[in-house]
Amino acid sequence: MERPTSDRLFSGQELTKREFLKFFGTGFCLLSASCLFGFPRTSQAQGMRKGFIKTKLSPYFTPLGGGEIRCELCPHRCRVSKGKRGLCRVRENRDGKYYSLVYGNPCAIHPDPIEKKPFFHVLPGTISYSIATAGCNFRCKFCQNWEFSQASPEDIFNHDVPPEEVVKKAKEIRSHSIAYSYVEPTVFYEYMLDVGQLAKKAGLLNVTHSNGFINPGPLRILCKTLDAANIDLKGFSESFYRELCSGELTPVLETLKTLKKEKVHLEITNLMIPTKNDDVNIVREMCLWIKKELGADTPVHFSRFYPLYKLRILPPTPVSTLEKTRAVALSEGLEYVYIGNIPGHEAENTFCPKCKKMIIQRTGYMVGEVNMKAGKCKFCGKPIPGIWT
Repeated sequence: MERPTSDRLFSGQELTKREFLKFFGTGFCLLSASCLFGFPRTSQAQGMRKGFIKTKLSPYFTPLGGGEIRCELCPHRCRVSKGKRGLCRVRENRDGKYYSLVYGNPCAIHPDPIEKKPFFHVLPGTISYSIATAGCNFRCKFCQNWEFSQASPEDIFNHDVPPEEVVKKAKEIRSHSIAYSYVEPTVFYEYMLDVGQLAKKAGLLNVTHSNGFINPGPLRILCKTLDAANIDLKGFSESFYRELCSGELTPVLETLKTLKKEKVHLEITNLMIPTKNDDVNIVREMCLWIKKELGADTPVHFSRFYPLYKLRILPPTPVSTLEKTRAVALSEGLEYVYIGNIPGHEAENTFCPKCKKMIIQRTGYMVGEVNMKAGKCKFCGKPIPGIWT
């Protein structure tokens, strides 16, 4: 998941050179944007409150008797007793009914470049109005946003922003899309769905960056409003998911296949962690699966890891590892393979797989040349998958 950099900027924390370049390299000055859009500069700014603001009954639970319920939203299928919560920390059993505690309560609201999600085949150079609440259904030891993904909603400051207000604000700042991001959006499913339905009517795209850990039923309903999804395929073994994420790989693979079947534009991000998921043979196996099940034209982002949260003892991913990984992916037939978290690298650009010419130029989040016409390569006419208008 990408991190809302302004959280650190406005709280006075030091930014790394990488964060500074990527944040201000967009040509979009967030200091000005904060004043223009009325966003708070700290988590305790006026307009935010600590704790619950609204709740909403979840449609995804099964009563088990004796006041106990089973959540049906994600593959954990938590069994929850009265007064208790599921693993995500943001759903509570209240007298035998299961409630979302984060409905309309985002803790993060930011205008971001769509490239930050990252989406490289969706409306290049546009702004996406991004929202997130507390909570997550994973426990990734390398999480970038652990301060609120691993928090309970009563422990952090939240906005009071009903769905119609999200869409209104997105339109006011001339965003082309609304992004559900930073934490796992499944945990605020009801909010995401209601915002998405309104956004669609208002002519905005709905995009999400997700871990893909959601049950098929809720996912298929969400797909009716969803235009694009970037799914974190965090590794390609059950042991990686179990040990580093407290999750499972198989449901994520099923989510990817469902999104493809439902014709949601799909991109994949793989955070390459040294010694954990960078084995070239496993990477090759993953690429072959993507090619077979999703198509060779599925954009894949290999992203550089930086030491965070509970994996601070590991070094950043060597650039050579990412370049080798990309070479493997291309050699196995994937057509659009990117390297992320290294601003200025050539592999941030999009190349036509037919004529090999550069059709979209990028530096960090800045978009330069776009050599496309009507969704096709301007040079040879090959159709390029994505959402371009």
